[in-house]
Amino acid sequence: MKAGYFIKHLSGTLVFFAILFISAGRADYWQGWVYVVISLIMFTLGYTLLKPESKLLAERSKPGKEVIKTDKIILGLSFLFSLTVYLTAGLDSGRYHWSPDTGTGLTVTGIILTATGQFLFLLAQKQNKFFSSTIRIQTDRGHTVCDKGLYSVIRHPAYLGSEIQSMGFPLLTGSLWCYIPSIAMIVLSLIRTSVEDKILMKELPGYREYSRKTRYRMLPYIW
Repeated sequence: MKAGYFIKHLSGTLVFFAILFISAGRADYWQGWVYVVISLIMFTLGYTLLKPESKLLAERSKPGKEVIKTDKIILGLSFLFSLTVYLTAGLDSGRYHWSPDTGTGLTVTGIILTATGQFLFLLAQKQNKFFSSTIRIQTDRGHTVCDKGLYSVIRHPAYLGSEIQSMGFPLLTGSLWCYIPSIAMIVLSLIRTSVEDKILMKELPGYREYSRKTRYRMLPYIW
């Protein structure tokens, strides 16, 4: 395993945790701790049972330079909206309580959605050895189509996982204001899915045939 990627991943995770608690202004922010527990469990799974191969970790740590400008813009905006999500959750449910009480039922729903979304992302990463952090054709790694596991049902399961988590996090934290940046992130994810699909159709051998067999991008029988 690439130590550099692990440190980078862990550092990024801890920074987001810090933003959440600093914006909440208190250590007894229980919604934040629930999220931390879920994320640390998934983080551990990502380096144990669902650990991808070392070559993929190297790719995700330092992807090739053939990154399209559109993807750079989308990734930059997504990062900014991610920061806004954590900041809003902490300020809202942790400090100022702008949102009304969502109740235990919606909180549990948020926990389930958040955990499910993170798990789907990790499983998709595990099953696809060309799961890069950027949109590119990995000719340097002998890029081929992944059509097994989740990818036999939908073409972009990791994006689905990210969007499920984006829908669950506001409910978990009880911050309905979080849905503003969360929905923005979902829209960007849908755009990125379309961009990636078009590039793969055009440049990755066998992908067009795969798309005829696996018709739906993220939601079976819908899209």
